Order: sequence, then C-alpha cells, then structure tokens
Amino acid sequence: SAELALHNRLAGLKVLLLNVSRAITSDVRVTFSPTEGPRMLNTTEKGKAGKIQLPREIFQSLGSQTAHVVVTVLNVQQLGMFEEVNHTGQVLDDTVVGITVGETSISGLQDPVQLTFAHGQLPHDVTPQCVFWDLRKGTAGGWSSSGCVTQPREKRTICSCDHLTFFTLLLNPALDRSTARTLMAVATAGCAVAMAFSVFTIALCIFLRCKLRSEETLRINLGLHMNLVGSLLLLNLAFLLNSGLAGQTQPGTCKALGGLTHYCLLCCFTWMALEGCHLYLLFVKVLGTYIHHYLAKLCLLGWGFPALVVGVAGVIGSYGEYNIQTVDHQVIAHLCWITSKYLLVHYITNCSYFALIFLFNTAIFGVVTHKSCCLQGTGVVQGNRKAWKVVLVAMGLFCLLGATWTLAFLTYGTSSAPMLYLFTILNSLQGIFIFVWLVVLYYPKTKETTGSLSNIIKPDKTPTVSQD
Repeated sequence: SAELALHNRLAGLKVLLLNVSRAITSDVRVTFSPTEGPRMLNTTEKGKAGKIQLPREIFQSLGSQTAHVVVTVLNVQQLGMFEEVNHTGQVLDDTVVGITVGETSISGLQDPVQLTFAHGQLPHDVTPQCVFWDLRKGTAGGWSSSGCVTQPREKRTICSCDHLTFFTLLLNPALDRSTARTLMAVATAGCAVAMAFSVFTIALCIFLRCKLRSEETLRINLGLHMNLVGSLLLLNLAFLLNSGLAGQTQPGTCKALGGLTHYCLLCCFTWMALEGCHLYLLFVKVLGTYIHHYLAKLCLLGWGFPALVVGVAGVIGSYGEYNIQTVDHQVIAHLCWITSKYLLVHYITNCSYFALIFLFNTAIFGVVTHKSCCLQGTGVVQGNRKAWKVVLVAMGLFCLLGATWTLAFLTYGTSSAPMLYLFTILNSLQGIFIFVWLVVLYYPKTKETTGSLSNIIKPDKTPTVSQD
C-alpha cells in the first residue's frame, strides 16, 4: 500500500530537463498538458495544450555557457502541495507549472516569460488570474499575482511574468461589469437612505429623552438605541467616504480611512452585543439592580473596545488599498480596508467577533422570551404592560441586523449576485426598521411603554446590587 501511495504521488509530477546554450538566438518554447507533462514544442505543432515561452534574455545574461532548465508540471491534488488556507480560487486542472534556470533566482525580466494555459469556455461568473507561489505570504506561502499580467482569451489565458517560479491559473469567482456597477450604485443609495433614517431616529431619541425626564429606565434604553443607531450612521458615512476617496488618497490617508471603516463596523457589532446585555438585565437580572453611571460605562466599552482592536490592527499594518475587479480585470472600486495580506485579521476581528455576538444575542433572546412568558403567566405584567411585545420587536431588530451582516460575510470574495443584492437592500432597511421600531414602541403611547418597562426594572436609590 505504501508503494502504491508513492506511485500515485509520483504520477502527479512530470519533469522536462533541458540544456540551453548561452549563445541561443531564439526563445525556448515548451508545451505542457496535465496528463502528458512538459515537452519541447515543435514550431509547426498546433494544438490545445499549454505553452511556455522563455525569452533568450534569460540565457544571455547567465555567466555559464550552458544553462540547465527544469520544467515541472505538478498535480496539486495528487501531491498535496500548494494548498492555501481560506482561498476561494480554484487551480485550473489542479495543475502548477514550475520553471527554474540554473541555480540562481531570476526576476525583473524586461522581456517576460509567457505561459499559455489552455481551457474551455469559462463560466461568466469566473475570473482567471495568473499567480505564482509566494513563500513570503502567510506562514507556509500563498498565491500572489505580483509581477504577472493576465490576458484572458476565448479558450486560453496568457500569463506574462517578470520572474521564474511555480505558476498556475486561478479561477476566482467574479462579477460581470454591469452587475458590479449596479451593486455599487445600490449600495451607495442604500447607505444614503440608511443615513437619513438614522438621523431621524437619533432626533426621535433625543426628543423622547427630553420628554421622559422622570423615567430613568426609558432614558437609558433610548441612550442605548442612540448609540447603536449612531454607530450605523458612522459606518454608512465611512463607507461613502471610503468608496469616494479611496482611489485618490495617499497610502497613509488610505490606511487611516481603512482603520476608520473597520472601527465603525466593530462599534456597530459591539453595540449590538450591549443591547443584548441590557435586554438581559432588563428582563432576567435581579429586579431593582442599579449600576452607577451605567450608560457612561456602556459607552466606554462600546466605543473604547473597538478603538483598542483597530489600534492593534493598525500597528501591524493591516490596512491599505483593496481593489474590487470585474471578470475582465477592470477595477470598479478602490476601497481602503484590510489588505489581502492580512485576511486573518478580517476573519478574527470581523467574522469571528460577529459570530460570537450573534450566538450570544440568540441565547439572550431565548432566555428573555422564556422570562417574558413567565411574567405573563404569573400576572406580574398586567393590563397594557405587555413586555413580550418589547422582546418580539427587539428580536425582529436583531434578526435584521444579524441577517444583514451574515450575508455580508458569507458573500465575502464570492460572486452570488442575488445574495449581494439582498445584503445591500437589507443594509438600507436597517435605518428604516429601527426608526419604525422606535416610533411603534415609544411614541405616541409613551405612558403605556413607560409602565411596561418601568415595572420590569427600577433603578432604586437603595440598590440590592451596586456596582461602581
């Protein structure tokens, strides 16, 4: 079995050895295929196999009279090599082509080496990209397109690279030009709508806080809502600034803009978690619990913790320019964000952080719903004091926020146009939903809401549990 496994692995490696004279007057041409491997190309030969063209400049610049050329064709699936973590692209035919000349590293070629990868008609939602294996990327290396130019054709793709190493053609999910432009327009309009309703919501919260001066519990609730809506307002504003200024800024300014966008996003997530914590205290925690400077402490956590995370990410250089390209490699948007080199920062600070908050709030809502039903059953909440309505409406709010950002992270680096459209629409609905939610919950039946929430928790002056 060991010999069979070794034979299968070696079947994925095919090698061509050449001795090329320094005095050569023409380029060296090699053909290759995933099944047959590399071989010298006959000048009259025509076919659908891949081709390699090594410029004579390579050999004329060498010190020795004869150069040893090694061309390898590897099947990455059989060999278990060149596996990059968290990469959405697919290696064409599982084939990687390696080229070495002599024993020195060759780079900075004026006349680039050309590799032609043959393939059938590619799907419309796939982008071919010429890449090489960069050992400096990540802990074990990764695919990089630096120094390579991609020229897509109907049934082949030409890669022109200024160095020699291991190359392949990645098939990345992509958007076509019209869909990408439409999505950008919808996203911009959605952010503008969300910002407008966020401003209305903040104004409503300020009005209600002034009207309900004697109701400390409601003032705290409204203060929390104001901070959550404020974080959404800043996030949408940061996105509009980002999409409008990213391609025209200096590297330092772009890093700052990327950090600002990341900070606003983390603030939004943090205030979602704090809303869940507050709902838990409101319905489940010991009645009469009073926390000194409660809202001020929440503000310190809600706005301070994201600043700490962004500060650490900025120190290690995570922010920079991030380009969004169409299927024909045209850049449609420049964004200042976490660069591709630091994708791990995105997965930890955004995806993982959001997942924890989403699970936490889901558990909180389960507990709160159970507690609210118990209050209804025991008659603690009577008459018009229907606390369960508060729970259901709050659940609807967090389901919308959670669904929106879940879609955002699920479609990160993918080409699902319906999912992206759904995300942009839900993003614009966030501000509208929160505004309607507060109107229904707090106004005009202010007295009813006051009785409902104040009966659940009262900030006594002689608290049973006091925290400074």
